[in-house]
Amino acid sequence: MSAPLVTILDDEPEIRAMLAAALEEAGFRTMGFSRATEFEAALKSFSPDLCLVDLSLPDRDGLTLVHRLALEQGATVIIISGRAQVQDRVTGLELGADDYIIKPFDPAEVVARVRARLRRDRPAASGGETARFNGWTAHFDRFSLVDETGAETPFSHAEGEVLRLFLERPKRLISRAMMQETLGGAAGESFDRAMDVRISRLRQKLQEDPKNPRLIKTIYGAGYIFLGDVEWA
Repeated sequence: MSAPLVTILDDEPEIRAMLAAALEEAGFRTMGFSRATEFEAALKSFSPDLCLVDLSLPDRDGLTLVHRLALEQGATVIIISGRAQVQDRVTGLELGADDYIIKPFDPAEVVARVRARLRRDRPAASGGETARFNGWTAHFDRFSLVDETGAETPFSHAEGEVLRLFLERPKRLISRAMMQETLGGAAGESFDRAMDVRISRLRQKLQEDPKNPRLIKTIYGAGYIFLGDVEWA
């Protein structure tokens, strides 16, 4: 099996070279790009395992690119940026980034974050029947949510399908098209309405604030992101 491929999109050649050296020493393959246009053109011929993306690009807004990568490519994305404001980090994660690293950084930290992200993305993790996240435990073998006090709340099989979809792809944008492809059913207004109902019920069972849910976020016109940290057993 070939080593994971990590793409580095940053207009500063020194940063690209530094990251490539650290990642290749750690056993990864790398490809570097200075502009979004050449990076997007290259994506037509290969699929990276993880993308490192700078937000301050000379030819494209980095956040828009992150959104497209997550929505259209289903890519794993880590933002590397000099923008340290909390709102920038929140926006980046809500648009589909899996992690956010602020410049200046230690290359060893980037390597560690890349390794951790790729471990979480391994499909074997989703083979379990129990998932823990943000004080909750979901038991898919008995269709039950358990909170920190031990109180149980049942969920339906249909609700469980949606919950598992979110928990298997934490902090990644899940589009309506992906939901329809994964869960089945004819696309259209009836499918969208059914998903809205299931997600609304899940939010209630997870005791979410309907005006500002903290776990299942709606990205209007794009889909949903589950913002919890998930561990499977």
